[in-house]
Amino acid sequence: MSAAPINRTRLATMTEAENSPLYVTALAKGLSVLAAFGPSRPAMNLLELADATGLNKSTIQRSVFTLEALGYLARDGSSKRYRLTVKSLEMGTGYLQTAELVERANPFIQQLNRQTGESCNLLEPWETDMVYVARFTSHKEMPIHVPIGQRLPMYCTASGRAYLSALPVATAADYIERSNRVAFTAHTVTESAAIMALVQRAHKDGFSLITEEIYVGDIAIGASVVNAEGQPLAAINISVPFSRWRPEQVLSDLAPQLVNTARAISSAAKGLKPSGALKQQT
Repeated sequence: MSAAPINRTRLATMTEAENSPLYVTALAKGLSVLAAFGPSRPAMNLLELADATGLNKSTIQRSVFTLEALGYLARDGSSKRYRLTVKSLEMGTGYLQTAELVERANPFIQQLNRQTGESCNLLEPWETDMVYVARFTSHKEMPIHVPIGQRLPMYCTASGRAYLSALPVATAADYIERSNRVAFTAHTVTESAAIMALVQRAHKDGFSLITEEIYVGDIAIGASVVNAEGQPLAAINISVPFSRWRPEQVLSDLAPQLVNTARAISSAAKGLKPSGALKQQT
């Protein structure tokens, strides 16, 4: 998975925040060290951390020493490389345990999982990505492992296009233009006008269907979750493999159940306000 694209709106907001006397620079730098770790960089030495964060070696040394003392980082054996520890999970699980949308949506997604026998997920927006915040997996064979917290681009995912379809057209188009539209497979749609046409189709249909645009052998269908004002809060999706399903079967068997579940969650979440990516636009 490539790195998340630069969000220019967020960068402008960060610049404004950095000029505030309330902004704690040392805290921001420490958090950037934690955020630098990922699947492509599971362990790093000080020089690699400096390169990944853009911080100088002295700042990296102080940040790593503090984070190691607090238990968020640990030295990788006898090497000079550092890894995240299990304690770092506290920050993410704290969100999952306190997010109202996740709490309200979970019973409905679990029921959808029981009805379909397939992997059912809740994703929330952040920047130009969708983030997995709830996941009920299939007991059947699944070739793709997607953990909670995984970020996937809006432009080429069922959940992302479903979320975009509930936004004003100009806002959705802006998200697409700001996305780093790379081709993950031979089937990935990357041209902005074509993506926008698919988003408008999703708005008309009430759901979005993708086939092998981000993972080979994967079919996914997504529907948006909205509040009482029609503002999108998140999206739910069902992901199935080509080994058991065909797109026409997904449309006939899974789409109605997905849409009904999205409506039920929307009703339960009607009093909530958008967070994440949409707030960054306002």
